[in-house]
Amino acid sequence: MGVVVGELIAERYELQELVGTGGMSTVYRAHDRLLERHVAIKMLHERFTADGESVERFRREARAVAQLSHPNIVTVIDRGEEDDRQFIVFEYVDGENLKALVDREGPLPEQEAIDFALQVAGALGFAHEQGLIHRDVKPQNVLLNDGRQAKVTDFGIARSLDVQGGLTQTGTVMGTSDYIAPEQARGSRVDAQSDVYSLGTVLYELLTGEVPFAGDNFVAIAMQHINQPPPSVRERRPELSPCVDDVVQRAMAKEPRDRFRSMDEFCAALSACLSELDGTTGAQTVVVAPKRSRRRSRSARPPAERPSIWPLIMLLAGLAVLAGILAAVFTFTDSSQKIRDVIGGNGKGASGGAPVTLSSVAAYDPFGDHSEHDADVRLATDRARGTYWTTEHYRSFTKDGVGLVLDAGTSRKLSRLTVKSDTAGFTAEVEAGSSPNGPFAPVSGPRTVGSSTAFTVRGQAARYYVVWITGLGDNDAVHVNEVTARS
Repeated sequence: MGVVVGELIAERYELQELVGTGGMSTVYRAHDRLLERHVAIKMLHERFTADGESVERFRREARAVAQLSHPNIVTVIDRGEEDDRQFIVFEYVDGENLKALVDREGPLPEQEAIDFALQVAGALGFAHEQGLIHRDVKPQNVLLNDGRQAKVTDFGIARSLDVQGGLTQTGTVMGTSDYIAPEQARGSRVDAQSDVYSLGTVLYELLTGEVPFAGDNFVAIAMQHINQPPPSVRERRPELSPCVDDVVQRAMAKEPRDRFRSMDEFCAALSACLSELDGTTGAQTVVVAPKRSRRRSRSARPPAERPSIWPLIMLLAGLAVLAGILAAVFTFTDSSQKIRDVIGGNGKGASGGAPVTLSSVAAYDPFGDHSEHDADVRLATDRARGTYWTTEHYRSFTKDGVGLVLDAGTSRKLSRLTVKSDTAGFTAEVEAGSSPNGPFAPVSGPRTVGSSTAFTVRGQAARYYVVWITGLGDNDAVHVNEVTARS
């Protein structure tokens, strides 16, 4: 029985519009009659319903993503089966994906590209902490809501980091060729560093408007990922900072051991680039993840790292003449480009705007007693990193948020607002308005704040901006040590 628009699924979800279709499933926008909201429903194609492996992979996606509660990951709401048809219900993200954005706008501003990469890296890092790797990181799988907040989706081929067998064993090539890691293209063991590589290729495309390697088919592109060093983003856009070029090069290193060891490390390097562009690092050099020595014992590397020609041969079934070429390719030696271990800068990137002087006005506590250490607000803009404005101490942070109001002196259009804090891990966004008393509207996506976190600011010019804190993380109170901005 086919699926048609207007059909009611599980006596609750009314299918309204076909959103997209892929090799294994189709996605619809639907109306949830119970909760009166839009949702997205992914339905497994009928031809796979009798295939136990495909059904299990589909169910596994629902189980995997249901574990991932993160602002930059599309939320699973429900899953089920009706008339032998498997479906998963997700939150509906009303916007385009990163691929469509680049196709429409071309290369993105450097800071905006880094901001998107940071959001995706944060989502993937959280998934890795839960024991899951994505294995199909690409801009098509990053949805953007109306505030341009990134939402990672499609964990359909995600795999447990400690899986020993089953559906995704070594020797099976899955993923998208434009963004596939070398070891993944060879059918070797895939881990968190494979997602690092793929995100590096996504960042390359955001910065240049093109994928790093092009070809007529999967194999032609995959072989370049295996053998060719990544091109420099500065060859395509000389105005880009050396910092971001180094980060892309390291993320796309051929050998997993030469890449960032984790998404946290990747985020730290990206944040260092943002600080350099904002002019906050001066001549300071920022150390980014030392590489492992090549003399180190390789006995711990799993046997699966040895190249397997079967995945690509399967893709070239019937073209036996290429078997010899593939065999030659898989004897490649280490051709990875050496990555500099230290990223330094001159304090200002070509794409950085002019500094904007901010002054702290007041705490903003519309859902509480309208007071939140008001006497200390000036410390958030006193240019002293050791002082701070603090929220109250909370046993349980149940309110919608609390914030710090900042005055730009006159109506100014900001491009970036940077928050420094010694209580990392809380969630915040930037809001703006014409009055210090509100109302305020979001002008950035939410971010998890680290020691120095830059928010990309969008929207019209405004005089007043708010650092709006929506979650405390593991803290019972959070500090805003310093806030800076650029136009």
